[in-house]
Amino acid sequence: MPLTDRAIKSAELREKQYKLFDEKGLYLLINPNGSKYWRLKYRISGKEKTLSIGVYPEISLKEAREERENARKQLKEGVDPSADKQVQKVLQGVSRENSFESIAREWLTVPMSDRSEGYLEKIRRGLERNVFPFIGRRPISEITAQEILSMLRKVEDRGTIDTAHRLRWQIGSIFRYAIVTSRASYNPAGDLRGALRPHQTQHFSAITEPEELGRLMLAIYRYAGTPVVVAALKCTALWLCRQVELRHLEWSQVDWKKKRIELVSAKKHYDHIIPLSTQSIEILTELYAITGRGKYVFPSARGGSRPLSENGTRVALRTMGYENDDQTPHGFRATARTILDEVLEYPQHLIEHQLAHRVKDENGRAYNRTKHLDKREKMLQHWADYLDDLRLAASGGGIDEREVGG
Repeated sequence: MPLTDRAIKSAELREKQYKLFDEKGLYLLINPNGSKYWRLKYRISGKEKTLSIGVYPEISLKEAREERENARKQLKEGVDPSADKQVQKVLQGVSRENSFESIAREWLTVPMSDRSEGYLEKIRRGLERNVFPFIGRRPISEITAQEILSMLRKVEDRGTIDTAHRLRWQIGSIFRYAIVTSRASYNPAGDLRGALRPHQTQHFSAITEPEELGRLMLAIYRYAGTPVVVAALKCTALWLCRQVELRHLEWSQVDWKKKRIELVSAKKHYDHIIPLSTQSIEILTELYAITGRGKYVFPSARGGSRPLSENGTRVALRTMGYENDDQTPHGFRATARTILDEVLEYPQHLIEHQLAHRVKDENGRAYNRTKHLDKREKMLQHWADYLDDLRLAASGGGIDEREVGG
């Protein structure tokens, strides 16, 4: 006689485990503690086996019968339902491990582990708010560019254009990590270049999207210009100083022992210090062999008695395909200011101080030139390392190109 819901609910508890049978091998196993489990008895290849279907009442009588019929269909096709269930469980586990959210969280703890916890938490919150609800559970290898664009459109519609661009870069980085760990074959976020609304225009054109900045740095390192111009471009990106300060820099202002540049800010007319990263020291060391006998670090091509022309780095950027509307030499200051604040999460006063802006303390007094120098040293070294990371990512993770001549 087939089971009924009423018979199941009124089933008595006994000292030993017992069964209530339905039809076609389906039965309910009732334990002394009151728990109830659906089981299906079947035979395949002459052997009797049992399939676990689930727990009552989470699996109702109707649902248990549907599972029984599915199992009977598999048996007709020569498929063992118990073995197939184990395979599906493994596949589901693999799918969860290869979901976008799972790999994104792994990305935060493996290749991004050297970032500050505050920076990582900011990225984590952004992904949890804007990305995971839409594609978090999807297997990363199945996500399309259209899905990502649709998701980023929602971010744009809130008026947060820069956030949408940052998310595209982060998603692209996660996909690149999935590719190198053999869990994806291509990066659909890369197909969205130019698909988002542009950043707000700035007085000096500046790239503020990390991925685009990586491509620019790669172009600079591959640029076949003179050693002086190439070095000037690299230092423009690394130092955050004004172009007039860089072009007129003299070797006497380079303190090799303290690893810093000491100069007078051209605009504010007070002493300023630029801590030199390891990368900056390497560039200057190689350049010294070329221009070290003269006055200027970056002399003019027409003679060592004059500094590099105002258009030297600007023309080089144009040659590389970056017009004034894309990036100007002075725009590197805005680039660094934006990314150091929004991506690397350095305090505003620290960034402003390194930009040689007049920064005042809580009492209204201007900081002296050595204020927070140790923190500024760490910030510029982090900035230099970050630019290297972006450049290597843009090159596909290939050989590190550090030749001063490009």
